[in-house]
Amino acid sequence: MRRNFGTAGLALLAWAGTLAALPPAIPAVAGDWATVIMYHRFGEAEYLSTNINLEQFEAHIREIQRGGYTVLPLERIITALKAGRDLPDPTLGLSADDGYLSIYSEAWPRLKAAGLPLTVFVSTDSIGRGLTNMMTWDQIRELVADGVTIGAHSRSHPHMPSLSAERIGAEIADSNARFRAELGFVPKLFAYPYGEYSLEIERLVRAAGYIAAFGQQSGVVHGDEDFFALPRFAMNETYGSIGRFRLAARALPLRVAEVTPRDPVLRQVNPPPFGFTVTEKLKNLRQLACFASNQSGPARIERLGEARFEVRLEQPFKPGRGRINCTMPGPEGRWRWYGTQFYIPKD
Repeated sequence: MRRNFGTAGLALLAWAGTLAALPPAIPAVAGDWATVIMYHRFGEAEYLSTNINLEQFEAHIREIQRGGYTVLPLERIITALKAGRDLPDPTLGLSADDGYLSIYSEAWPRLKAAGLPLTVFVSTDSIGRGLTNMMTWDQIRELVADGVTIGAHSRSHPHMPSLSAERIGAEIADSNARFRAELGFVPKLFAYPYGEYSLEIERLVRAAGYIAAFGQQSGVVHGDEDFFALPRFAMNETYGSIGRFRLAARALPLRVAEVTPRDPVLRQVNPPPFGFTVTEKLKNLRQLACFASNQSGPARIERLGEARFEVRLEQPFKPGRGRINCTMPGPEGRWRWYGTQFYIPKD
């Protein structure tokens, strides 16, 4: 489950470093948004791209405890936002993907001691197969008994845009059958393997009865979102400093509509004619900047009218995943953030 961040958002890393020294206080307000953090492995240094080292993870927990954050289970966050209810600002959700043993042995004991909830998205094929680095069903049942939320992550963790609708349906149905047999319930939340999805995959996941689905694009979950294309900020050793964690945890939504292209799978036009309309009245839109994983510096932006922006990319994305992150300064030293991830087939 290799993470390739590219250069998207790299310019923010310098600012993230300065955030490490900022005072943690945020004025007590409420809003219809929350940041969701995503992890994979904990203390498994041989897997650099998906691992967070334990010192970094413990620093994240200390920041949460001292920084005035409200941490809620993802299902509660989604239920509140769908109902139009505000959340305390800043609200966080913590998630971990795949079902690695280090979630059980390293992450959960630390989170449990701190009183922090966790959602684990499980790919069912890898559980209970005797794999030394994966959890067992007994261990997952222990987590459930402790209050951990379990989400679905497909059966075999495939690149879903490369599959037929029938195969995708089978991935979901087989996964749900295994959850029902092992845990006695079917999860309500879904996370796309590798964060890859299309409009058709969204439709199939929605039809399967889930209440929301998450990708791996950076951004802030908010009440105006497509609840089947929700963002998460990924953390690993390279992108897991306390400055970047605080940057993400304190981020604010950049609300957009009329996004083009509508489908994140690029089958014909690459680079895509990417654009969006900012839906909030923000005074500093001239400070909007976008960074793409297929180019070294900020992307060229054309502003069409008051709130329409078109991002002009210099070169196509390589096959696999491509990302664009758009950010702008917000109040109290925080950043508004909108990110998207594309899937580019090899053929």
